Formats: sequence, structure tokens, C-alpha cells
Amino acid sequence: MTSSRELRKAFTSFFAERGHSLQPSGPLVPNDPSLMFANAGMVQFKDVFTGKEKRPYTRATTSQKCIRISGKHNDLENVGVTARHHTFFEMLGNFSFGDYFKREAIAYAWELYTGVFGLDPNRMVVTIFGGEEGYGPEDTESAAIWADVTGFGPERIIRCDAKDNFWQMGETGPCGPCTEIHYQLGDELPDPRRFGEEPDQSGKGWFELWNLVFMQFDKQEDGTMIDLPAPSVDTGAGLERLAVVKQGVLSNYDTDLLRPIVDLASEISGKKYGGTLQDDDVSMRVLADHARTTAFLLSENVSPDKEGRGYVLRRVMRRAIRHGHRLGIEENFFHRCALKVVETMGEDYPQLREYSDLIANETQQEETRFRRTLRDGIDLLEKNDEWTEVEGKKTLPGSVAFKLYGTFGFPYDLQEVIGREKGFLIDEEGFLEEMAQEKERGRGTTLNRDSATQKVFYDVKEQHGATRFVGYDQLKLTTKLVGLLKEGALVSAAREGEEIELVTTETPFYGEKGGQVGDSGWVRLNPKADGTADAIVTIEDAQFPVEGLTVLRGTVTKGTIEVGTEVELEVDRFRRDGTRRNHSATHLLHWALRKVVGPTAAQKGSLVGPDRLRFDYSGTKPLDAQQIRMIEDMVNAAVLDNTPITTDVLPMDEAKERGAIGIFEEKYGDVVRVLTIGPSMELCGGTHAFRTGDIGLFTILSEGGLAAGVRRIEASTGLNALRLLRETRGELEQTAALLKAPASEARDKVQKLVDSHKALQKEIERLQKELVSGGGAKDLTADAKEKDGVRLLATTVPSVDGKALREMADQLRDKLAPAVVLLGAAGNDGKVTLVCSVSKDVTDRFKAGDIVKTAAQIVGGNGGGRPDFAQAGGSDPSKLDEAMASLYARAGV
Repeated sequence: MTSSRELRKAFTSFFAERGHSLQPSGPLVPNDPSLMFANAGMVQFKDVFTGKEKRPYTRATTSQKCIRISGKHNDLENVGVTARHHTFFEMLGNFSFGDYFKREAIAYAWELYTGVFGLDPNRMVVTIFGGEEGYGPEDTESAAIWADVTGFGPERIIRCDAKDNFWQMGETGPCGPCTEIHYQLGDELPDPRRFGEEPDQSGKGWFELWNLVFMQFDKQEDGTMIDLPAPSVDTGAGLERLAVVKQGVLSNYDTDLLRPIVDLASEISGKKYGGTLQDDDVSMRVLADHARTTAFLLSENVSPDKEGRGYVLRRVMRRAIRHGHRLGIEENFFHRCALKVVETMGEDYPQLREYSDLIANETQQEETRFRRTLRDGIDLLEKNDEWTEVEGKKTLPGSVAFKLYGTFGFPYDLQEVIGREKGFLIDEEGFLEEMAQEKERGRGTTLNRDSATQKVFYDVKEQHGATRFVGYDQLKLTTKLVGLLKEGALVSAAREGEEIELVTTETPFYGEKGGQVGDSGWVRLNPKADGTADAIVTIEDAQFPVEGLTVLRGTVTKGTIEVGTEVELEVDRFRRDGTRRNHSATHLLHWALRKVVGPTAAQKGSLVGPDRLRFDYSGTKPLDAQQIRMIEDMVNAAVLDNTPITTDVLPMDEAKERGAIGIFEEKYGDVVRVLTIGPSMELCGGTHAFRTGDIGLFTILSEGGLAAGVRRIEASTGLNALRLLRETRGELEQTAALLKAPASEARDKVQKLVDSHKALQKEIERLQKELVSGGGAKDLTADAKEKDGVRLLATTVPSVDGKALREMADQLRDKLAPAVVLLGAAGNDGKVTLVCSVSKDVTDRFKAGDIVKTAAQIVGGNGGGRPDFAQAGGSDPSKLDEAMASLYARAGV
């Protein structure tokens, strides 16, 4: 039993045989706004540990996909350098939710490692919490259990401080001591006295193999520790580390989890892997690690982007591609490394195989973009003439670094890498200041609910239970009002004019989720047959601030409403019906898109409202007119079939077997809703039409790029689509009237006008060229002045377009060479255009960027450019002559 697959299965089977529920890995993208990625096995059980969620089991075991990048857990620059650092890894674990505690956890760990896996006890030591002020006394209980279970003497049960052996979820809340199993690698006899020394560069020495966390206290704000009523266990053992021991190697990169990718990197680069700390070997290890992170994140629909999780993925991918570049790999290669991950791990994680085409395509596209960025970035750095000195060292200003990042997409960390290679520093403080200013400029008005309000919602749910949703089948019901909030605080009543949030025991209102907007409608107290009521709340939105709790947001428009009363809830049927149609159409659009473009067109997000739908998908090429027509035809054909839309509630495994597709960012349970809408079958919790014919006419409004590798389609259905067609027809008829032609002839009339306009434009350009070339006009070169062998010309010219002005400046420079030419022109709109052209052999004395900048400031503008050519704009044509004179003043003539 040495392969990683065998080890993974043996670990989880051991605990499954001892009453633990075997759970699949949670997603890398957790349903937890406080986390960027799942970074430990306990993430999917966080609410279970805190008591916010109940599960039908009290013991569990998993092998969890994890990503740790930056922060205390991982320094990205160490990946590939040490034998253990990774961005992606698998965490084996067993968990007890108020079931067993220290003795059983320790006994299980010892039995599994020494009995099942056959690890040598003589190479092990254990650590326990040795006590520390503010955290509590020594964990003597764990020490005694280890001594009893293992027979270890005190020299092999090592006391450590809170930094190493005490865990806490936050400043307050669940916490407790932890105990770790450490193992010594290498040929030397284990020496517990040397425990604590860092492993050497090859990986020999002591290293952590398993961490057992005992959550037994609730830390108060004053620092006191209160015993938890149901102490729990959370353990984590890295699969890569266990594989190192069982496979008899020293480095994680030599296990069967990573070595195949390292070997592929060696093959692609044509360089032999030696397992050393030489640059080439480090680069190959970086490729192996980063390929795993890339493949797994892409399989969960995270795409490289400029912010959030997408930015982290882009950073990892570009770091890998950069290492491939330094290995001398000139062609796109990283997709091959990512597909090697699919090959080696796809059997255990089928999602990789399902998304293999997407993984390959997005990886190739990102590498193509980045290689272009890399070339352009290096070129921009070489041409940059804005440098400062810090403590005698050449330094790139923060403003320039931010421009390279924000305007040209050249990552800051890559600028640092090139800086180390080229021998310059970067003003990091200045860069961060520019970044902060940009964030402030782009700050929106999104309302962020604070943690205190969030806690109120948890308290309401704890006291009254989850809201029962009945809106699939009914839009109107009478129920009990159990919670009222005003400005984030619980109140007992609300009066006319007050904006409130309310919670009921059950609801027909669908809260915003999965891309579908929340319902609107009314809440009435004592409704009457004539439509009046003692009190009315107009509901504008419905949300899920915490899992399972529907909160209605609205305004009291009549009377007073109190907690504890029976109220009537009614959803706005017209608005819901529009949303239903658009949601069902979204499923058909997804199906048709995958048929026309291919399975790589994976859903990246959506927004479904009553007026239109929006669908984001992975793709780099725009849809052409024929593809758009095909998609519209396929969706409308499915609509005309008018088949019933059916819902099945199935176990997740059965749903996948039937071919249902879902979005892996979404949090699905063990049992899921499967919507069959004509030829489409998807997992979905939203509301839908009853038959495909209810959707009505479907038409695509627009299709375009949203971000790198992501495109967006907007579409409309039913009466909204009909209204669009009528508006389009009306615009065509109005255009035809302007052309004084029937609508059927409008296209031909417009084409004739376009052809005529092009011909006139060419004639204008011809006349402008004749004007600037001096044909029949004054010879501008006669006004040139000379200074130290360089001829200087600054003059205004008649209004011409920018292209003609640039050509004119270059022609005059060549005629006068070596020369400096500054031209200014005032347009009919009152705007000023300036250009400066300098012969390259005199740019050491005259820089076009500086000259044009000075002139531009005089006419109320700004600008710049290269030493040999620059241009600018301004708003005060009355000062053009003064701006021209600035060149002669600068030269002293």
C-alpha cells in the first residue's frame, strides 16, 4: 500500500469502518465570504462546529482539496524551493462533532499510522500544548493519553507553546489545544533532542505528519476560557507528506502525486531534473505545483482575472509560465502540464476530466496573453526613462509600476522578478499608494451588512428555525411574522413610512440566489375582500442573508405591523412570471450554446430577472451572426415544442449519472433538484415556467467580452422580446423615412451614403496632404532657427487631423535634419493639438516628451511620449503662439 490513491482510500476507509460518514471533498471555492479558498478539511464543517448547522451524523472523514496562497500559511516564493511548500494539496482528516474526544482521536491516529500504514514508531515524536498565559495550562490529558497509547517517555512527548500547539477560530469563540505527530526522514537514527531543527534542503529531518485539534473551550472577550458543552475534534494530515514516508522519498515532489508533472516539465524543457536547488530544478517543481492549482481551480469555473480568486489564479499561472520562460520553453506548454494533472488525478476527481477541454483552452489562452504581456512589459521597462534613486540604487517609481500594472496588465510581482534580474528596485510604497487611490476612485455604494446584523439573523434562525419555502407551488399564503428588523436591529413593531426587514415561518417569496433575483410583492395584516388591509408592507426584495433564512425587505405603506401576528404574503405574479420565463430560457440558452460552441462554453455566472436575462460563459471568440441565429433557432424550436418542464429531487450521484450539469461554485446538498427543460437537464433551485411554450419568443439582445476568457450574452423573452422587435421595426421605419425610401430599400440607400462619405473623406485627406506638403503654400522650413548645428522649428498650421499633423512634423524633421519640430493646430471645436518630432541623433539634448509637455501646459493641457516623438492636447487656442515660443526659449534662441 504505497500509491497515493491507496493511501487516500485506506485513510478514509479506516474511519468509515469506525462509524464515520465518508464525505466528498468540499469545493475549493467555499460558500463562506470570509475565505478566498478552502484551506483546511474543517471548512465544509465550519457551521457544524459552531452549532449553526446540524448534520445527520456526528463523525465524518474526508480527503479535502485545499489551496493556501500567501499569508502565514504559505509564502509563494518558497514553492518549488523547499520540499514541502505547495499552493495546492490534499488534507486527510477525521472529525467528531461532540462525539468522541482526545482518547479516541489519539488512539485512532496511532492505530492507523503504526498498525495500518506500518510507520516506524521509533521515528516518531508527538507534541502537545505546554501551557501559556492567556491560553491556559498544559494539556496534561493529551500527554497522559499519548504515554498510555504509545509507551513514549517524556523525551518523546514534547511541550510546545501556543504558537505551535493551540488553535483558535478567531479572537473569541471555539478554541483549544492541538497535538501533532512528527516523523524523522533520512538515514540517521532519530534523535528527539534535535526536534525543532528545520529539515535540511533535501528534506531530511523532523517534519509534521498529522495535527489533531481539540476544540474544548469558548474564549470570551475578557480572555477567559469556558468549557464547550460538546467538545469536538478536527484533524488534518497532508496526503503528500504521508506519501513521502510510504514511498520512501524525501521530497513531496518525488511522490506519485507530483513527480509525473515534474518529469513532463523536464521533457518539455529538454533539461534533466536533478532534484537540487539549482534554478532549473526549482522551476520544474514550480510548474508541477502550479499546474495542480490551475487545473483544479479551472475545473471549478474560476478563470484568470484582475481581482479576487481570478487574480490569484492568474498570478499562479503567470508565475508558472514565467518559470517555463526561464527554462527556455518558447512555445505554449503549460496546458500540457495542466492536462497531466487531469491524467493523474482525474479518476479520483472526475470533475477534472469533465472540464479537461476547458482547462486546456483557458490555460493556452492565458499563456498566449501573458507571453505577449511579458514581451511588451520588458520592452516598456527598457524604454522607460522615468527612474529615481533610493539609497544609491536605481529605482522604478511607484507611479510607473502602477501604470505598467493597471494599464498594461504587467503584474507587480513580475516587475520585482525582472528588477532582480536587471538590477533595479521598485518603489513599493508608491505603488501601494497608487493602488489605494485607484480603489478609492472605484469604490461603489454597495451596502455591506456588518457582523452584528448578521448575528441577529443567525439568532432569529436559531430561535424560530429556517424559513420554509413554498413558492414553487403557491404565490400567496397566511403565516406568522416572527422577526422584524429596522436599521439592523430587532424591533417589535413597525409603522407607516419605515423601511424594514421581516422574517416569517414560511414564505412564497424566492430570495435572491443562484443568479435569480428576489421576488417582490406585499405583506398584509387582516386583508379584506375589497383588497384593503389594516397594514400593508410593500416588498421590494427578498434575500438569503444566512443559509435557510428568507428575509423580505420593504416599506410599511399603511398602518402598523407587529411581531407575532398572522399576516398574508403575496408575490407579485406578473414579475415572478417574467422571471420564470427568463430562468427557463437561460437553461435552454446554456444547452444551445454548448451545442453550437462546444462543452468549453461553461457557465460562469448569470442574472435572471423579470425583464431580461444575462448569461456569462467561458470563451474568447465572439459569436458570429450565424452562431447567434443558430442559438436563437434552437431555443425557439424547444419553446415551440411546448414540452412540460419537470422537476426531480434526486441524490447527487444519481443526478450526475443522468447527465445533469451544475455550477461548482454553488453549494449543493446530498439531494438536489434536477430541472428538465426540453433537451436541457441542470441542477437548479430556482423557479421556472410550467411548459417550454410559456417562455414565448426568445431573442438575443447582445453578446460581448466581459473579462479575459469570459463573455456575456443578454437576451429577452415573451412580451419583452416582442417589444424589442417592435422598437427595432420602428427605428427602421424612421430611418427609411429620413432616407425617403421604403423600409425594404433602406439598406441599399445607407450603403450608397456610406460609399459617398468614404469618397469625400479620401478627397479631404488628399487636400490636407497637399496642404501640409507645401504645395502652393508658404515654405515652413524658411522659419527654422539654428542652435549648435540643430535646426529648430515651432509654428502653427491650419486645422488638420492628428494623422496629417504627425506626418507633417516627420516630413519637416527629415527636411531640416538634424532638427526639432514643434507644430500646433487649433480645431473648429476649440481643442488644441500639439506634436513634436526630434531627430534621434539629438534626443540626448532635446526630448520630445519634455518639449511637448511644457507647450501643453501653456494651452491648458497635458501630454508626453518618447524622446523622439510626443503629442499632447489643450483647450486654449489663444495661447498657441506662446506655446510655440516655448521651444525657442528652451533652446535659448
